[in-house]
Amino acid sequence: MASQVQSVGVGWAVYQATRQPLDLGLVGLAQFVPTIALSLVAGHAADRFPRRRILIACQSVLVACALALLALAQSGIRSPWPVYAVLVVVGSARAFVGPASQAIMPDLVPASHFANAVSWSSSVWHLASVLGPIAGGLLSQRGLPSGAPFVVAGTMHAVGVLSVLRITHMPARGADPVSLEALFAGVRYVWSRRLILGAISLDLFAVLLGGSIALLPVYAEEVLHVGPWGYGALRAAPGVGAIVVAIVLALRPLRRKAGLTMLACVGIFGLATLAFGLSQRFDVSLVALVVLGGADMVSIFVRKTLVQLATPPSMRGRVSAVGLVFIGASNELGELESGLTAAWLGTVRAVVVGGIGTMMVVGLWAFLFPELRRVERPDDVVPDDERPG
Repeated sequence: MASQVQSVGVGWAVYQATRQPLDLGLVGLAQFVPTIALSLVAGHAADRFPRRRILIACQSVLVACALALLALAQSGIRSPWPVYAVLVVVGSARAFVGPASQAIMPDLVPASHFANAVSWSSSVWHLASVLGPIAGGLLSQRGLPSGAPFVVAGTMHAVGVLSVLRITHMPARGADPVSLEALFAGVRYVWSRRLILGAISLDLFAVLLGGSIALLPVYAEEVLHVGPWGYGALRAAPGVGAIVVAIVLALRPLRRKAGLTMLACVGIFGLATLAFGLSQRFDVSLVALVVLGGADMVSIFVRKTLVQLATPPSMRGRVSAVGLVFIGASNELGELESGLTAAWLGTVRAVVVGGIGTMMVVGLWAFLFPELRRVERPDDVVPDDERPG
């Protein structure tokens, strides 16, 4: 919730200060560079040190970053560069939060309930992703105190710290020595397991091309003419679709053809992106984004379950770090790609081309990774060293 409120606040403030779509792309780049630079170290830390302590420390840093953004907003943002500097710190903290938070879930629930836990936790996360953008849009309205989104974000990050403090009875972490071999173990593991490689790389290239979220301030202001409240609603729409689908998956888990379903839904994601790019009506745009979010939720559910259950516990932090690099690349570099393409082709054409590119990626991945097509139940997957025989 804090991240979503803060993201909307940053995007709106930067665009109002500069009116340049490319600056919105640089918002994503500022957060992605630390993810790439620190990913291997963060993954090894999640396997070596208590994941709970990592989460507490990094959430505390995020509280401080929200306060820094508040100070910038109150002083008046005349240049985006100080904002980018704070976002680099935000990205650094999230680089460590990602592997630790993903790897900690299998420690909290039995393997037989893990797929269901992914569905419910995703439902809660996407509920925040719906309420967060709406709150961020409302808090960004003219007439409210400057920096209001960052006050709320900082408070919510503090609540996150208190929540993690209540987690107890965590298993002890391994004590692998720090070495280049240990740091790159996750990369080697992902590269050698085609099922995992195919699942996370599909997300990378599909969302890298089909990401349109970074351009929503432009659509809200110049295409749909709905202002900051409409911008918040557009940001929330994918989360609405994701929540509905996540609850359906929790109540009626995928029992067969999970891999083919994931591929089909990534294709639907691309088609919905194309529809959003061509839409000139606010209601049609909202529906397209709801469909986009629901399709993406199926991909998230299958990918998260496959990757975590196909990875030994001692490797989950490092493998999660590699996966988050792919996901971060799809989200943050996707924002940069959207900004650059919009500056080159125009906003609408950039989104349309991205949606078409996503659908082409699905066809290519279905051919390159037949292992994905053969997955039936995602929670039947086990690490290679636990396979019978």
